[in-house]
Amino acid sequence: MEEEKVILVNENDEQIGLMPKLEAHQKALLHRAFSVFVLNSKNELMLQQRAHHKYHSPGLWTNTCCSHQRDGETNIEAGTRRLQEEMGFITPLKNSVSFIYKAPFDNGLTEHEYDHVLIGNYESEPVINPDEVADWKWMGVEDVRDDIAKHPEMYTEWFKIIFDKFYSYITL
Repeated sequence: MEEEKVILVNENDEQIGLMPKLEAHQKALLHRAFSVFVLNSKNELMLQQRAHHKYHSPGLWTNTCCSHQRDGETNIEAGTRRLQEEMGFITPLKNSVSFIYKAPFDNGLTEHEYDHVLIGNYESEPVINPDEVADWKWMGVEDVRDDIAKHPEMYTEWFKIIFDKFYSYITL
């Protein structure tokens, strides 16, 4: 199986090339990504706990799902695909905010992403893929914000950054 490639972009989110995912993270090169935030009618956010065998950030809590667009795939197509692969459901997604961030990890890899935050609504339970997800839970948006402040070590580095952007967007 060929290694997944990410879309390298410039600071205007214009595609400038493709590169194997691991190499892009080793070299800390800017690439396109997306982060899905699914809410229910109680204003609770669906969080996932990353599988314990993941090569970075194993066992940490994060947003509903996130990944990288494939060449030729829109943000919404990519988010829909990955939501189905990781959480076992599909719901309509909409684009919200986009921004660049950089988050280094202890293992020498770095996320340097032009991230597109996608928001959806869902009321049922997911059917998680154990290869990707160890656990999941609904958590009130305000409770998530407070818990990140109290227990930052329990959350992925990117989620702590992206959550602030998401929170600012939904509280406008």
